[in-house]
Amino acid sequence: MTITLPDDPVLTEMGETEILLDLACGAYAAGHVSRGVAARMAGLDRHAFDQALFARRIPSYDEERWEQDLETIRALRSL
Repeated sequence: MTITLPDDPVLTEMGETEILLDLACGAYAAGHVSRGVAARMAGLDRHAFDQALFARRIPSYDEERWEQDLETIRALRSL
């Protein structure tokens, strides 16, 4: 996929890496893509992407993941 942005000095100063990261964070925050897809968009591993989300105060741990983790803990306790 190719995205064409306007030839603006501010965008040039930001650079491609920062623009991709901002797009990935925005797409994740809006619920358009998963964390994994967003991390790939930004060219980062999941841990580095989670750090970028944290720096931008974008929550990456939601109620659904919390419930999944609780289910896993309960299953492990019953072993």
